[in-house]
Amino acid sequence: MTKTIILAGGYGTRLGDVTDTIPKPMVEIGGIPIIVHIMNHYAHYGHNEFYIALGYKADYIKKYFDNFNSKWNIKLIDTGVDTQTGHRCKIISREIGNERAFLTYGDGLSDININKLLDFHISNKKIITVSAVHPSARFGELHLEGDRVISFKEKPQLQSGWINGGFFVIEPEFYNFINKQDVMLEREPLEAAAMKSELFAFKHEGFWQCMDTRRDHHLLETLWKSNEAPWKF
Repeated sequence: MTKTIILAGGYGTRLGDVTDTIPKPMVEIGGIPIIVHIMNHYAHYGHNEFYIALGYKADYIKKYFDNFNSKWNIKLIDTGVDTQTGHRCKIISREIGNERAFLTYGDGLSDININKLLDFHISNKKIITVSAVHPSARFGELHLEGDRVISFKEKPQLQSGWINGGFFVIEPEFYNFINKQDVMLEREPLEAAAMKSELFAFKHEGFWQCMDTRRDHHLLETLWKSNEAPWKF
């Protein structure tokens, strides 16, 4: 079993007034918070130890999990309201210790085979693997040479059609790329890893969808209600 870090501290402002009262990871799809859908995904593949990086409305998430009956091992860590994603990871690393871990965002759903992702990562013997997916051009673009990431650009015009879908696997050495507090995971750390040929991509051709906007939420809700949700295990 590999530990899983979930980034759940952002404001989620593009969801509009929904996140005025509810933190984004707690927005429900089919009556279930999106973060629980994500946790179900990992647990389906046997990974049920979670480290959740809290920030905005941390108390709301803490209250939910205080009353959450589960066999999962869940640790909630307050990483600060305005902390950038890179430093949130650094804070969580002190809890994880010197171990390999999964890392993902608290607003993205997929039908990725988590164990195949892990096997791919181990076989390449690199510091970090990112899941490369195919949706719209709003996220970090990956330039690939085979399976090796040769450059990482956050939110440009798409050139190759592969983008950052989260669902990372990281080695403890990755935290060495996070050397200041005010740093986004998607900037210097991933860019530096790509430059040093330590970032590989697991190409996922299947379903992936983030919940970035109201439109995204409506799409995910529709899939769930119609019993067509690819991430339902």
